Amino acid sequence: MGKEVGPSLGVTTSLIQGLFLAPNVVCSSIKAAVFASALFEKLGFEVMPKPHDKRTCIVQSIQMRTPENVIAFCGGIQKGAAVDSYVTPEPWDMPGYDCPVIMAAGAFVQGSSIELSADAPMKSPYTVYMQGGLTWQHAKAGIIIAVNEMYKKGLIKL
Repeated sequence: MGKEVGPSLGVTTSLIQGLFLAPNVVCSSIKAAVFASALFEKLGFEVMPKPHDKRTCIVQSIQMRTPENVIAFCGGIQKGAAVDSYVTPEPWDMPGYDCPVIMAAGAFVQGSSIELSADAPMKSPYTVYMQGGLTWQHAKAGIIIAVNEMYKKGLIKL
Protein backbone atom coordinates (compact mmCIF):
# COMPACT_ATOMS: atom_id res chain seq x y z
CA MET A 1 0.00 0.00 0.00
CA GLY A 2 2.87 2.38 0.75
CA LYS A 3 4.00 2.11 -2.86
CA GLU A 4 0.57 3.23 -4.08
CA VAL A 5 -0.24 6.06 -1.63
CA GLY A 6 3.13 6.77 -0.03
CA PRO A 7 4.26 6.33 3.56
CA SER A 8 2.03 9.12 4.87
CA LEU A 9 0.07 7.11 7.44
CA GLY A 10 -2.78 9.49 6.61
CA VAL A 11 -1.30 12.51 8.40
CA THR A 12 0.42 14.40 5.59
CA THR A 13 -2.31 17.06 5.35
CA SER A 14 -2.29 17.68 9.11
CA LEU A 15 1.51 17.83 9.18
CA ILE A 16 1.72 20.35 6.34
CA GLN A 17 -1.16 22.38 7.80
CA GLY A 18 0.67 22.52 11.15
CA LEU A 19 3.87 23.74 9.50
CA PHE A 20 1.88 26.34 7.55
CA LEU A 21 0.01 27.69 10.60
CA ALA A 22 2.80 27.45 13.19
CA PRO A 23 4.43 30.87 12.62
CA ASN A 24 1.13 32.72 13.01
CA VAL A 25 0.11 30.75 16.10
CA VAL A 26 3.48 31.29 17.81
CA CYS A 27 3.30 35.01 16.92
CA SER A 28 -0.18 35.20 18.49
CA SER A 29 1.06 33.51 21.66
CA ILE A 30 4.03 35.84 22.00
CA LYS A 31 1.86 38.88 21.31
CA ALA A 32 -0.55 37.71 24.04
CA ALA A 33 2.32 37.28 26.51
CA VAL A 34 3.63 40.78 25.78
CA PHE A 35 0.11 42.21 26.12
CA ALA A 36 -0.44 40.46 29.47
CA SER A 37 2.97 41.58 30.68
CA ALA A 38 2.33 45.23 29.82
CA LEU A 39 -1.22 45.22 31.18
CA PHE A 40 -0.38 43.59 34.49
CA GLU A 41 2.73 45.72 34.95
CA LYS A 42 0.52 48.81 34.54
CA LEU A 43 -1.84 47.32 37.14
CA GLY A 44 1.08 47.16 39.59
CA PHE A 45 1.97 43.47 39.40
CA GLU A 46 5.48 42.06 39.08
CA VAL A 47 5.86 40.35 35.70
CA MET A 48 8.55 38.27 34.08
CA PRO A 49 9.57 38.76 31.37
CA LYS A 50 8.90 42.49 31.21
CA PRO A 51 7.00 43.81 28.17
CA HIS A 52 10.13 44.88 26.27
CA ASP A 53 12.40 42.00 27.28
CA LYS A 54 13.71 39.56 24.70
CA ARG A 55 11.54 36.45 24.82
CA THR A 56 12.68 32.89 24.53
CA CYS A 57 9.34 31.15 25.11
CA ILE A 58 5.59 31.77 25.22
CA VAL A 59 5.19 31.64 29.02
CA GLN A 60 4.36 34.84 30.93
CA SER A 61 4.63 34.83 34.72
CA ILE A 62 2.66 37.29 36.84
CA GLN A 63 3.09 37.52 40.60
CA MET A 64 -0.50 37.80 41.77
CA ARG A 65 0.38 38.30 45.49
CA THR A 66 -2.80 36.64 46.83
CA PRO A 67 -4.63 33.37 46.34
CA GLU A 68 -7.82 35.31 45.53
CA ASN A 69 -6.06 37.05 42.63
CA VAL A 70 -4.80 33.72 41.27
CA ILE A 71 -8.22 32.09 41.46
CA ALA A 72 -9.98 35.06 39.85
CA PHE A 73 -7.39 35.31 37.07
CA CYS A 74 -7.51 31.60 36.27
CA GLY A 75 -11.31 31.69 36.43
CA GLY A 76 -11.30 34.48 33.85
CA ILE A 77 -8.92 32.64 31.55
CA GLN A 78 -11.25 29.64 31.77
CA LYS A 79 -14.31 31.81 31.03
CA GLY A 80 -12.57 33.04 27.90
CA ALA A 81 -11.77 29.51 26.76
CA ALA A 82 -12.85 28.12 23.43
CA VAL A 83 -13.81 24.81 25.08
CA ASP A 84 -15.29 24.24 28.57
CA SER A 85 -15.74 27.94 29.32
CA TYR A 86 -18.48 27.03 31.81
CA VAL A 87 -16.01 25.16 34.05
CA THR A 88 -14.73 26.84 37.23
CA PRO A 89 -11.12 25.91 37.99
CA GLU A 90 -10.27 25.24 41.63
CA PRO A 91 -6.97 24.63 43.43
CA TRP A 92 -6.40 20.93 44.00
CA ASP A 93 -3.76 18.57 45.33
CA MET A 94 -1.97 17.15 42.32
CA PRO A 95 0.67 14.43 42.21
CA GLY A 96 4.19 15.81 42.00
CA TYR A 97 3.42 19.16 43.63
CA ASP A 98 4.06 20.21 47.24
CA CYS A 99 0.93 22.38 47.38
CA PRO A 100 -2.46 22.68 45.68
CA VAL A 101 -2.33 23.83 42.04
CA ILE A 102 -4.96 25.59 39.94
CA MET A 103 -5.10 25.04 36.19
CA ALA A 104 -7.25 26.82 33.62
CA ALA A 105 -7.41 25.64 30.04
CA GLY A 106 -10.21 25.25 27.58
CA ALA A 107 -8.18 23.70 24.82
CA PHE A 108 -9.15 21.79 21.71
CA VAL A 109 -6.23 19.45 22.45
CA GLN A 110 -5.93 18.39 26.10
CA GLY A 111 -2.58 19.40 27.56
CA SER A 112 -1.74 21.74 24.69
CA SER A 113 0.61 24.48 25.82
CA ILE A 114 0.14 26.57 22.66
CA GLU A 115 -3.54 27.11 23.45
CA LEU A 116 -4.46 29.79 25.99
CA SER A 117 -4.01 28.46 29.51
CA ALA A 118 -2.87 29.49 32.99
CA ASP A 119 -1.77 27.59 36.05
CA ALA A 120 -0.29 28.41 39.44
CA PRO A 121 0.91 26.74 42.61
CA MET A 122 -1.14 28.05 45.52
CA LYS A 123 1.76 29.36 47.58
CA SER A 124 3.57 32.66 47.98
CA PRO A 125 4.32 34.69 45.90
CA TYR A 126 1.26 33.31 44.06
CA THR A 127 2.80 33.39 40.61
CA VAL A 128 0.53 32.45 37.74
CA TYR A 129 2.00 31.11 34.52
CA MET A 130 -0.01 32.09 31.46
CA GLN A 131 0.79 30.83 28.00
CA GLY A 132 -0.48 30.32 24.52
CA GLY A 133 -3.20 31.59 22.28
CA LEU A 134 -4.05 30.08 18.91
CA THR A 135 -5.16 33.52 17.74
CA TRP A 136 -4.23 36.94 19.06
CA GLN A 137 -7.88 38.00 19.23
CA HIS A 138 -8.89 35.04 21.40
CA ALA A 139 -5.89 35.40 23.71
CA LYS A 140 -6.52 39.13 24.15
CA ALA A 141 -10.18 38.49 24.96
CA GLY A 142 -9.23 35.81 27.50
CA ILE A 143 -6.77 38.12 29.24
CA ILE A 144 -9.32 40.95 29.36
CA ILE A 145 -11.94 38.58 30.78
CA ALA A 146 -9.42 37.52 33.44
CA VAL A 147 -8.77 41.16 34.40
CA ASN A 148 -12.53 41.77 34.48
CA GLU A 149 -13.01 38.82 36.86
CA MET A 150 -10.42 40.33 39.20
CA TYR A 151 -12.10 43.74 38.93
CA LYS A 152 -15.62 42.39 39.59
CA LYS A 153 -14.34 40.72 42.76
CA GLY A 154 -12.84 44.03 43.95
CA LEU A 155 -9.28 42.70 43.74
CA ILE A 156 -7.94 45.41 41.42
CA LYS A 157 -8.80 48.98 40.54
CA LEU A 158 -8.76 50.14 36.94
